[in-house]
Amino acid sequence: MKASESLQNDESAATEDALRRAVDTTPAFIHTARPDGYLDYFNRGWLDFLGKSLEDVCGWRWTESVHPEDVAGIVQKWHAALASGEPFEAEARVRRADGTYRALLHQKVPLHDEQGNIVKWFGSSMDIEDRKYAEEQLRQSAQELQRSEFYLSEGQRLAHMGSWAFDSAGFDYWSPELFRIHGLDPASTAPTVQEYLDLLHPEDREFMANLIKRVLVEASPFDATKRIVRPDGEVRYIRCVGAPVIENQKLKRYVGSALDVTEHELLTQELQRREAYLAEENIVLHQELGKTSMFEEVIGTSPVLQMVLARAAKVAPTDSSVLIMGETGTGKELIARAIHKRSKRSERPFISVNCAAVPSSLIMSELFGHEKGAFTGALQRRPGRFELAEGGTIFLDEVGDLPLETQIALLRVLQEREFERVGGTEVLRADVRVISATNRDLQTAIAGGAFRSDLYYRLNVFPIKLPPLRERKEDVPLLVNYFVDRYAKRAGKKIKHIQKKALEALREYSWPGNVRELQNVIERSLIIGETTEFSIDNSWVANEPQQPGSVTTDQNANERQRIEAALAQSNGKISGAHGAAAKLGMPASTLESKIRSLRINKFHFKGV
Repeated sequence: MKASESLQNDESAATEDALRRAVDTTPAFIHTARPDGYLDYFNRGWLDFLGKSLEDVCGWRWTESVHPEDVAGIVQKWHAALASGEPFEAEARVRRADGTYRALLHQKVPLHDEQGNIVKWFGSSMDIEDRKYAEEQLRQSAQELQRSEFYLSEGQRLAHMGSWAFDSAGFDYWSPELFRIHGLDPASTAPTVQEYLDLLHPEDREFMANLIKRVLVEASPFDATKRIVRPDGEVRYIRCVGAPVIENQKLKRYVGSALDVTEHELLTQELQRREAYLAEENIVLHQELGKTSMFEEVIGTSPVLQMVLARAAKVAPTDSSVLIMGETGTGKELIARAIHKRSKRSERPFISVNCAAVPSSLIMSELFGHEKGAFTGALQRRPGRFELAEGGTIFLDEVGDLPLETQIALLRVLQEREFERVGGTEVLRADVRVISATNRDLQTAIAGGAFRSDLYYRLNVFPIKLPPLRERKEDVPLLVNYFVDRYAKRAGKKIKHIQKKALEALREYSWPGNVRELQNVIERSLIIGETTEFSIDNSWVANEPQQPGSVTTDQNANERQRIEAALAQSNGKISGAHGAAAKLGMPASTLESKIRSLRINKFHFKGV
């Protein structure tokens, strides 16, 4: 990872940590949830209120703490919000750690990505028990005006909010607390409707004027949040809740309360901004990651690898045949899949065939299919891989191991775009892009008569040679970090630190097995490791004194000697109880593949 990216991540983490500390100190109860409603974070205020830990509440059945009488209503509203993606608000009593219930106002707001999908729910809950009590006092005071002053005054003291009353003529009561909320002298008289509207933020005046007109006609309760501008220029968010007083089926007045919710609103907005920023930052990081891991797990910033990826990106939109060359474990199939995904055939199948793993007697049927009765065991028609790949891409791995007769059939597909099933006469068309790969030197195979030169030139329209890992050692730290994170998650382990000497050993090793060998070493280390520090057994990455090429040559020579000795003992017979495969302890198909790979003439041993 680049230094700038690391710094950016550190700054993001520090910012998020500071925000979480701020959230933990706010008197509001803050929580977040995933798109499906699964709760994944509660702030300290919530946890103290409930008497639970964060581990207790993540995945917890939250309705267990809701008052039984309130469960059905809040669950119905929450399900409706999840279905519609709209903000959610409901009141419900929740049981505290001491077993008592408090009335809370719950609000949840969804965060959408650029495509309109919900990526996070965040919400807050406010303790409104005192406000509910105050409102009850206000309702009682409306029935007997003489006693209302006492109840209103008590309500102000308990809930720290202002109260008011108005009728069709305008406001006839403002509590002292309400004057203070608006930054006015409590000794003043209640404002007229126009004076009240002048106190509002200009963008909210029309909304509140229309609301007042509507409720006076409908005589309906209302709940609205608006902004006021105090005389000193400070903007505050005020939540107003009003209820009609009906006498003889006629509206007499409205009474209600006003609560300063500025801190709650600003925190909610900051959470929204932070979530949006993190979502945008995540996109940027993915784009940056795309520069170092352009194709799936082909990770690295080395110039030699970037040159390969640039060539792959350039050929991907075309329909040209591609020949990918490279040692075992360098990621040839990953490159092939990435080329397919970036091509116009990406919506069609990607079919992979390991030519070395299929017995030579079956490879024609595997690629081109067969008709019923074409050979013993052919009980029904079977489509081949070229038919299955119609409209898409076929990847021929280890193409250098194809028998000569199969090479002729493949050449026909590349030249004429047609083939026939084994045992059939019907000519089938093939709209398939061919990407092939090999770890062999096909030029040497052509010189030895094991590979057709005309097929080679058809496959090698656009060659891509993958560098071995030893030629791009600067990519090893990136790969190590990637695979440690991947396999640690799979094993359910937490790795906090990668041992410096382990990283140095991994960087210095020659990696004859390339990236696949690196994966295996890391996975093996994580299985054995018992601490949060990643380390390795240095004996696993002890460099051989020979060069990688000479190691491969010696290994091939030793394997050739073993196979030729077994063939001599079995008179060239491959399978069966007395065949060479049984003597070597391997499947006959594997031995056939090795004989082709090492270019051993098995017929030479017949009758020896």
